Amino acid sequence: MATTYLRRAKLADLDKIMEIIEEARALLKQDGSPQWQDGHPNRKAIATDISQEISWVLIVGDQIAGTAALQLTPDPTYQDIHNGQWKQPNELYATIHRVAISSKYRGQGLSKLLFSNLITVGQLQKRSNFRFDTHEKNQRMQKIAQHFGFIRRGEINVVDKNDPKRIAFELNLHRNYKIHKVTNNFMKRLLK
Repeated sequence: MATTYLRRAKLADLDKIMEIIEEARALLKQDGSPQWQDGHPNRKAIATDISQEISWVLIVGDQIAGTAALQLTPDPTYQDIHNGQWKQPNELYATIHRVAISSKYRGQGLSKLLFSNLITVGQLQKRSNFRFDTHEKNQRMQKIAQHFGFIRRGEINVVDKNDPKRIAFELNLHRNYKIHKVTNNFMKRLLK
């Protein structure tokens, strides 16, 4: 496989990102899911993601193979959760949104690589909790959730003209502060 990595999206990437979003929208429709069928995410939303530096692209060789947003601020739609609850409701979290892989790269496991990289970026930003939502008919995203150990926490409602109900998933990574503290104390003594 060619060199594969994650980088922040640039405005120059917008056309390619929208092409991938449109391919994903068509795939969701083919799968019988109403998700994204009301026209979102649209060009304006992706441009906003880019300007806020939360839009990421997965590069394979020199081509954009996938896209997603990693939001580090609280998502207002996640405030009200029904038929369940968040495990860490008051801790910082990162939200993964608008995930899509180019049709040219489907079936290569790149969605897992994309998620892995997003979780790494979140960890570097001191996030141990990750959330995302998807429609009940979006089996592809639910398989990713299962692969990474995301737990179904309940249901939320998003802005969607067709069907606002979404399954809410959460991943809570273990934080070992005790080891970190011991290591820091050891390093301080070592450097004296």
